Amino acid sequence: MKILPGRTPGSLDYRENDMSQQHQDLIDRDRKVTFHASSHLRDFAHGDAPGRVITGGQGITIRDKDGREFIDGFAGLYCVNIGYGRTEVAEAIYQQALELSYYHTYVGHSNEPQIALSEKIIELAGPGMSKVYYGLGGSDANETQLKLVRYYNNVLGRPQKKKVISRMRGYHGSGLATGSLTGLKAFHDQFDLPFEGILHTEAPFYYHRAAEQQGMSEREFSKHCAAKLEEMILAEGPETVAAFIGEPVLGTGGIVPPPEGYWEAIQAVLAKYDVLLIADEVVCGFGRIGADFGSHHYGIKPDLITVAKGLTSAYQPLSGVIVGDRVWKVLEQGTGEHGPIGHGWTYSGHALGCAAALANLAIIEREKLTENAAETGAYLQQAMADAFGDHPIVGDVRGVGMLAALEFSANPGKRETFRPGTQGGAAHRGRGPRREPDRPCHAPG
Repeated sequence: MKILPGRTPGSLDYRENDMSQQHQDLIDRDRKVTFHASSHLRDFAHGDAPGRVITGGQGITIRDKDGREFIDGFAGLYCVNIGYGRTEVAEAIYQQALELSYYHTYVGHSNEPQIALSEKIIELAGPGMSKVYYGLGGSDANETQLKLVRYYNNVLGRPQKKKVISRMRGYHGSGLATGSLTGLKAFHDQFDLPFEGILHTEAPFYYHRAAEQQGMSEREFSKHCAAKLEEMILAEGPETVAAFIGEPVLGTGGIVPPPEGYWEAIQAVLAKYDVLLIADEVVCGFGRIGADFGSHHYGIKPDLITVAKGLTSAYQPLSGVIVGDRVWKVLEQGTGEHGPIGHGWTYSGHALGCAAALANLAIIEREKLTENAAETGAYLQQAMADAFGDHPIVGDVRGVGMLAALEFSANPGKRETFRPGTQGGAAHRGRGPRREPDRPCHAPG
């Protein structure tokens, strides 16, 4: 450790310099060995993109190795619903690790936290939901959903009914199948995606669509989206379309609440053609928009529900597939005819993850965080509209609960987007994140 001229050990300047050097050393080590998610690999590996080492957090703030604190407006990746530093959750994980850190949940084996958690999730999900299957993240949960949809239709003797319709700008994971479900170009380019049999229909993005510029009301646009969905089902053949998957509110695709009447119109089409509805609640679930689930807020009645993120507030990895009564009956029928179902993850129902989830959900309930998200979220939405509604480069202010977004526009009156290379467009190499030209700035709370 070097002592700089004019600085003595123990002085504030000396300690700050020492911390900064330690931080830089860690970043340099990181560049040599780590493959980072959603990063410019070359720029980061060669020092042309910034790095940061996070060392702690408390409440809504995180702290880096230099000791600097930041308000985490993104809540991790929309996942830390209870905030950082909740010792109750750490204690629950610790106590469970002392008793049973892990045992598999294959062929009827279980653990007490898993049983209690499943009861709680079914209670929160409400009428019509039957069982919970566990994984580690939203991607593997949606992989499970796709397998269940195939199994369901095979058991019912409908081997052609396998296609799944997602939406442009939807986000459902980063695997091969789930990356195919995701309707964002970056998740398809250079990966040979999407897979055959996964289709994408109109995004419920009222602000962006040309249809709205032709004078459509929100309800008319919702009917337009439903008509496009029905058109796709008929073109593919209803006997081939098995399921539709959607987030109650588009998350990574731009924080886009559905236009008025959207889910009512969509569900009518799905019912008409016997298409299962998968609600991807990974972002909306467990209080973020001011309801236990986004489905409750928007009157969605799904056959299958995907949960993760807020289930544990990211204190442990855990995801879940909530299976509705309609699907469960067919799954039972299938195992009666074909034997044990051929699906499983090593860490399904992991005792530490389930213990963390129980502690997390207890905090959400005890501190009324869902109700707080509804109340505070209403204030947030109004404050955002008041502050930015007339801003000369803001075209749209939108959100629901603790999800909010600003849509930057070069000409708000004409909804013109900033183009790459301009001051308001995508950042240049080494100076910040890249994004699609029409991607809004979104900041979930």
